[in-house]
Amino acid sequence: MAALFSPIRDFFRKGDLVLLALCLLASGFGLVLIFSATQYYPSGPTRFLLIQSLAIVLGVVAYMLLTMVDFRLFVEKNWKLLLAFNVLFILLLLTPLGTDHDMGNLNWLDIPGLPVDIQPNEVVKLPFILMLSYQISRIQERDRDISSLPSLLQIGGHAVFMLGLIAAVCGDFGMCVVYLFIFAFMAWASGVKLRWFILVGGGAVLAAVILWLFVLPETSLWSDYRIMRFRVVFDHDLDPQGMGFQQECSIRAIGAGQLFGCGYLNGPRTQAAYSSALPSRYNDFIFAVCGEELGMAGCLLLLVVLCGVVIRCLWVGRQASSPFDAYVCVGMAGMLLIQITLNVGMCLYILPVMGLTLPFISYGGSSILTLYAAMGIVSSVKARALPSWLRGRSA
Repeated sequence: MAALFSPIRDFFRKGDLVLLALCLLASGFGLVLIFSATQYYPSGPTRFLLIQSLAIVLGVVAYMLLTMVDFRLFVEKNWKLLLAFNVLFILLLLTPLGTDHDMGNLNWLDIPGLPVDIQPNEVVKLPFILMLSYQISRIQERDRDISSLPSLLQIGGHAVFMLGLIAAVCGDFGMCVVYLFIFAFMAWASGVKLRWFILVGGGAVLAAVILWLFVLPETSLWSDYRIMRFRVVFDHDLDPQGMGFQQECSIRAIGAGQLFGCGYLNGPRTQAAYSSALPSRYNDFIFAVCGEELGMAGCLLLLVVLCGVVIRCLWVGRQASSPFDAYVCVGMAGMLLIQITLNVGMCLYILPVMGLTLPFISYGGSSILTLYAAMGIVSSVKARALPSWLRGRSA
């Protein structure tokens, strides 16, 4: 019996209980909003709450188990296996199990017997961050300059390969943006010089401007739904009943909430029937539910909780015992930060719709499990952090 409870005692002694508490607080906030956002369903919110709650419970179990794993050792021994898993898991979408749910992106695996679908490009983010951290730390251990062209080609090639695979198989360019920014955060933290960001970023911006102003307007792609998602952001009057409809509803809902909201369970668009309702209210646009019913005060509180999770990840990274562990924490923090930014920007109609959920808040079993697993990996870094008397000393 003592052997059974020993790992649990180790978790409470070494694991990051503060990070777990922040995650549970954010998830609790999400459950409150999901309950309101699913009132319009004929069967009520029960099914949504049960699935989300089960995912949270399983996520906490995953958090505790992963806290006990030494991921530096695991990745060193199994990086080839992780790479194969990433590729094969994404390619599973091309089998009969893959489905797009009429959303336009081939993102989900519909496995018979499971109550929820699995989103491979959500799950694969974690091995991607682990392997990229291992690559960067190995380069630096060999006393190679991380800003040298061979080093950048090595880590950049890995990122481009994953982006290309997701774009080709899933067609999910929103998720590609997330992977791109994870890479950028980790490259910056590892010491890649500013000139590379200016060169690559500036080149990308220049190419985008040229395409936008001179190339795309002359082609049929100018009316493609993916381009239209960007165009309506710059001109809200362009297609308010079409490509801009979701964001028009979102910004109106947030505006109606003003400072303290219309009242919980009283949001006109959150509780409305389909024709005048806030679309995707329990997943992509759940931030608008918060804005309408809890107002700006509720939105700020929600963002404070989520920022607390991000800051805690960075704090754990500062205490890490190795560069690998530190880069893992930066990658996880970057993943959360970019998804929060893109989702909130989408709801505020200042960024295009990218189909990204709000971490810990939106409904989604595979997303919740992935997030808790990610934070469990951060907790494992905290469990192996340097003691205070060694911090600041060189190895």
